[in-house]
Amino acid sequence: MEEDNQVLDDDRPLPIPNSFSKPFWDAALTHQLRLQQCDDCHVFRYYPRPRCPECGTSRATWTDVSGKGTVYSFTIVRRPLTQWFRDRVPLVCAVIELDEGVRMISNVEEVNPEDVVIGMNVQVRFEDINSQISLPKFVPVN
Repeated sequence: MEEDNQVLDDDRPLPIPNSFSKPFWDAALTHQLRLQQCDDCHVFRYYPRPRCPECGTSRATWTDVSGKGTVYSFTIVRRPLTQWFRDRVPLVCAVIELDEGVRMISNVEEVNPEDVVIGMNVQVRFEDINSQISLPKFVPVN
């Protein structure tokens, strides 16, 4: 099940945790990246969902992962989609391939957008938004 977006008064879209994703967001609040891992075929899955995309089982365990990965693909956003992003562009929107094999969309920060390259090693960092949401973002590592 995909995340719904919540638009706050300041125009920033934020996820709304649901029954499948709540453990992911609870872990993020403690600055830990936690993913579902299939109890049968041991494949990690992201986004959180009720069944394994590989074998179809509903059995899974929430497992802490390293938060390390590489930039699989990216784009540099130069035009703000909402007022909230007006002073935050350019920003890097990237597909990050985690060492555990799943891909997730996030931002690459703490780097000049023009210096981001496919294959760049990155590590998760968390941006605390409020008492319910901490967003996983990624920064370059050597």
